[in-house]
Parts: sequence; structure tokens; C-alpha cells
Amino acid sequence: MNRRDILKAALVCSAGWSFVTPSLAQILNLNDAINKAGRQRMLSQRMAKAYLQIGMNVDLEPSKKILDASLSLFDRQLIELKNFSTTAEIKSALLNIDKSWIAYKDLLLGKAPNTGDAKQILRASDTLLEMTDKVTQQLEIHANSKAGKLVNISGRQRMLSQRMAKMYQAIQWEIASADTANALEAARKEFNSNLSLLETNADNTKAIQNELKFAKQQWAFFDHAIRQAPDPRLRQQYATTVATTSERILQQMDIVTGLYQSMG
Repeated sequence: MNRRDILKAALVCSAGWSFVTPSLAQILNLNDAINKAGRQRMLSQRMAKAYLQIGMNVDLEPSKKILDASLSLFDRQLIELKNFSTTAEIKSALLNIDKSWIAYKDLLLGKAPNTGDAKQILRASDTLLEMTDKVTQQLEIHANSKAGKLVNISGRQRMLSQRMAKMYQAIQWEIASADTANALEAARKEFNSNLSLLETNADNTKAIQNELKFAKQQWAFFDHAIRQAPDPRLRQQYATTVATTSERILQQMDIVTGLYQSMG
């Protein structure tokens, strides 16, 4: 199987998180549920990132498409997760997410992006992240398998890519809280640690090893971008680089997550 076939197969597994809008699908198993719950976790950050980029006029048309596609995908996957048969605790947590999601969506769509609403969106995105992460962890515990754990860890890398980009853009737009730079550095360290853990997993297939190699290459570009110090003269250039590289590392880690899901 060549790399193009591997990419195609993995993207089928990942259910098309980006601009593809497939019809509503049932969740097939717990690994699929972990993948989709983890993708909700990522989308909480990706939507905030896109909102900030629109407000800053950074990579404008792609950012608008990212926001629209992410809104639709979050809605669809939330329905799928609520319809999936799990524990009463997880079902209750998903109903709470539904309520927070309505409020978050209203902020994202209420009016043209502005710094006042952006600060609220940063807080709301963190709240939704915490809630979706909890569900993902609960599903992993429920699955009680090595494959489920690997899907969670690799899926978390998707979220971290978007969280780091969101925080970087908030710093560039001068709306970030005082601890954002430290939080960004902590996310960088976690991403590096998780990548090392995945690379040394003894059960990796050749396809997974190859995709992790590509992920590491994309991470090098993205990591370089987010380590550029804020500079008013180069703000647009740096912010655009972060916008584009964050999407590339996201796509690559989504492929890896789909491959781990298929191991189950």
C-alpha cells in the first residue's frame, strides 16, 4: 500500500473532520467514540483559533471556512455521541456539553469578531475543552484497551495543535491573559512528550511509523512558528504562518489517530 492509499484509508477512518460534510453516521465502536469525542475536544480550540484569525484578518477566507466547517462538525458529532450507547455518567456529561455548546455557538456567531467577545470566547473554549476532555477520558476508561489509550493520546495531539495556535493568536491580538505564554510553553512540552511516547510504542505498524515521521516533520515547522516572539511589524506574517502550519499538523495527527483507531 503506497502513502496515498494509506492517507485515503486513514481519512475514511477519521470521518472527515475538515471541509468534507458526510451524512450523519453512527459510531461503530468505543475506539470510534474516543476518536470523535477527542475531535470535539480539538474543535473547541479550532473554532476559537479561527474566530481570532477572522478578527485579525489573518488567512481570512480559509479561517471563515474552518469556522463554518468546525461548527457543523461539532454539531453532528455531538448528536452521534449522544446516540451512542455508553454509561449514564457519560450521557449526563454529554447533555451538559450540549448546554455549554449552545452558549459558545452564540458567541461565535453573534456578531463580527471583536476583542471584547474574543476574550469571552477564549474562556468559553477552555470550559468546553475541559468538558469534552472529561468525556474522552471516560470513554477511554470504559474501553479499557491499549488501542483506546493510543487513540486518546494521538487525538489529544490534534487538540494541542489548535490550542497552541489559539493561544499564539491571542497573544498577537493582545487579548491573552497573563498566564498564556506559560500555558503555551506547557502545551509545547506536552506535545513533544506525547509524540515521543507514540513513536516508541512497540505495536506501531509500518504505516503508523511512517505517518508519525511526517507528523514530526510538520511539528518542526509549526513549533518554529509558535516560538516567534510577538512583533507588531511582522504580526500578520507570523500569525498567518501559525494559521497554516497548525492546520497541517492537525491533518497529519488526524491521520495517525485514524490509524490507531483501526488497530482496535
